[in-house]
Amino acid sequence: MSEPKALKRPIQASAGKAAKEEGWWETVKIVVEALIIALVVRTLLFQPFNIPSGSLTPTLLIGDYLFVSKYAYGYSHFSLPGFLDLAPAAMPGRIFASPPKRGDVIVFKLPRDGETDYIKRLIGLPGDRIQMIDNRLYINGQIVDRQPLPPYQTTGRFGEPVEVPHYLETLPGGVKHEIIQLEGDNNPMPYTANTDVYTVPPNEYFFMGDNRDNSSDSRVPPDRGGVGYVPFENLIGRAEVIFFSVDGAPAWEVWQWPWTVRWNRMFHAVR
Repeated sequence: MSEPKALKRPIQASAGKAAKEEGWWETVKIVVEALIIALVVRTLLFQPFNIPSGSLTPTLLIGDYLFVSKYAYGYSHFSLPGFLDLAPAAMPGRIFASPPKRGDVIVFKLPRDGETDYIKRLIGLPGDRIQMIDNRLYINGQIVDRQPLPPYQTTGRFGEPVEVPHYLETLPGGVKHEIIQLEGDNNPMPYTANTDVYTVPPNEYFFMGDNRDNSSDSRVPPDRGGVGYVPFENLIGRAEVIFFSVDGAPAWEVWQWPWTVRWNRMFHAVR
């Protein structure tokens, strides 16, 4: 009578082992599917970025985390994650291309190295003539309108708290956005205060920061460490919404969030 009992044990062990293997493969499949979905979303729809500098203050602050829409202007090889961008020559230009609008806040690849991510505001379209005269912006020979706002509290060049001139600027086409000037209209810095006329080439764009005295942008030539003109294919996407913001501490220090998270900036649209 003991023999039938002995026969049942291997059957039960085999069934239990099969169930464990099936459960393990289900977990693997779920993880792989999640990774594929995340890769598709990051490549085709939205990509997260964080702001490491103050060049777009007051629109974007150091420590802001935002989503960028990858589909806004179509796709180039720069839209691919680095480990997939193995043959740039096989994907020249853009597919499903849609031109950006003046005033958009855009993430792009720095033209002089093709690797570094920059984020600036689009000021000049192809064919536009851009110039700075006594720290005022001119587009196609016309001074860009600005209205004074209350002084803006920020950090000076040496980390000290300062109040600086603050304006609401209206670009041709009607886009309104805030700018600040650390030195006001008295900034003597070359390449930013008074410039030659920049005529934007075909299929390229001219970008500037909203923190006008603290932004290395298209006003500064690439050989001086600046941006210069940005080709259309270098655009990655349009900044859409701030989903997280932290001040003065790394985002991973969750125990400091009650004091460091800027709750008022959460889900704030980028304008």
